[in-house]
Amino acid sequence: MSTLNYDPNHGQASYHVETASSGYELLNDPLLNKGTAFTEAERDAFDLHGLLPPHVAELDYQVQRRLAAFHGLGSDLQRYVFLRGLQDSNETLFYALLTRNIEEMMPIVYTPTVGLGCQLFSHVFRKPRGLFLSIPHQDLIPRILSHPRYDRINAIVVSDGERILGLGDQGAGGMGIPIGKLSLYTACAGLHPGTTLPVLLDVGTDNSDHLRDPLYIGWQHERVRGSAYDDLVSTFVEAVRKRWPHVLLHWEDFAIGNANRLLARYRQSLCTFNDDIQGTAAIAVGTLLCAINVTGVPLTEQRVAVLGAGSAGTGICALLLRAMVEAGLSEQRARECFYLVDRPGLLLASMNGLQPFQAPFAQAPGRVAGWKLKTPGRIDLEDVVTNAHPTVLIGTSGQAHAFTERAVRAMAKNVKRPVIFPLSNPTERSEARPVELDAWTEGRAVIATGSPFPPLKRGGREFRIDQNNNAYVYPGIGLGAIAVRARRISDGMFLAAANAIAAQSPAKRDPGANLLPPLVDIRKLSFQVALAVARQAQKEGCADTLSEEQTAAAIRAKIWEPVYALYRRIARK
Repeated sequence: MSTLNYDPNHGQASYHVETASSGYELLNDPLLNKGTAFTEAERDAFDLHGLLPPHVAELDYQVQRRLAAFHGLGSDLQRYVFLRGLQDSNETLFYALLTRNIEEMMPIVYTPTVGLGCQLFSHVFRKPRGLFLSIPHQDLIPRILSHPRYDRINAIVVSDGERILGLGDQGAGGMGIPIGKLSLYTACAGLHPGTTLPVLLDVGTDNSDHLRDPLYIGWQHERVRGSAYDDLVSTFVEAVRKRWPHVLLHWEDFAIGNANRLLARYRQSLCTFNDDIQGTAAIAVGTLLCAINVTGVPLTEQRVAVLGAGSAGTGICALLLRAMVEAGLSEQRARECFYLVDRPGLLLASMNGLQPFQAPFAQAPGRVAGWKLKTPGRIDLEDVVTNAHPTVLIGTSGQAHAFTERAVRAMAKNVKRPVIFPLSNPTERSEARPVELDAWTEGRAVIATGSPFPPLKRGGREFRIDQNNNAYVYPGIGLGAIAVRARRISDGMFLAAANAIAAQSPAKRDPGANLLPPLVDIRKLSFQVALAVARQAQKEGCADTLSEEQTAAAIRAKIWEPVYALYRRIARK
């Protein structure tokens, strides 16, 4: 077995490798493999002559070759499979390629292409990565986690595959999401890939296509719910808590019936968060704070309409509510600023069946009693826009084209610079396309999307569409929490992250500029987010107090750069 002499607590300067592996064993370990970059001395020491062609390559040369191969592929799915294969063979080269081409490759590694990767996961599966923890093997979970290869884990992303992006239940194929998310923890914030672990809780699937597919790699069983489901989650969480007392546990793509209640159950007892609820909220609020530099409308005067009152939509509202209260509004007055629309229409306090996380944002019936409605007894999005005159429109519905031309034009009629965020992904589920929003508002809309879109033409030049991507925020949140060993992640830490993003907005210096920095600056932004989160954790007593210099040093010590280390061979124990 290989011994990797990497201590994540001592930073890049001390990074070197001592290993007993050699030959094929060394070349087949993606964390250790350097391919043709092994030096002559290393080839001598590790018995690699003959297994590699004689040319000794530099990392830069390898990146150029892989980039040329990437560009030669004919579809995004082929590029996704190519990058996953590279990740499974040489992680340093994979991350060197990804970090140097982050704007081009993030849509392949993650949204929108990862959605297709999840749908076809069983068909493109090559090598195991991460852990598939299933109900038939529930009793083995502590033993599985105990393996020495996981001794250095700092961050876990876990999904049960039930609500993958806007695509629904993908069962075991949902593993593509934890793998993709953790790839961005490394690319955007620098977590060493050897300290990250993707996990899929396989409780079956209700996707009939997968159940009928003989190539499906997951547990071919209808999705288990109720106490059996909760028992598996509990077994997993308790095993994680015992194995890694200070680990970051990141929940991803759980359905509405589980996402909020699991977060509520565990968030006070370990360092954990749900990115769909809290990460989405942090980047949405951060981007809205950036937009204020453009519109000039202060936070206390915003009126917010949200289409899609699920975990993501209500999570955004909850964090934005906190920001409004901190800006000076009373909590009651702040709650009145939100108009959440879901399948039944505008959420009203008189409705039956509201979820606990929806109820705080339901409008009192008396506040809408005088509204003029298209259909008596039902208030849809267009009715909200016409009567409430929202300054902000956010989409988390997963419904393509849900922001109709009539609704957007009605919004623009009453608001000088309407802020419109169609956040659903993948791209084909977006509530509207930026080119449509730009046309319907005569170029006045302040736009951020959940998926990547081509730039707009404004004033004779191309204008980059800001992607309200969680990758702007969650890697930095995780980095900051891990660096100071936060005991939990509070709402205040997410608001601190949002404020850190707003502080770095190009629009803060130039109202005609973009809301968010370009992705090429993502590592710089992640460091600022991590610093803000770490400071807030200490302020709230969620982490031990350090000096400013110690806090910054602790964060930098966790940032890995994808460069090859020198190798020394040691005797096998």
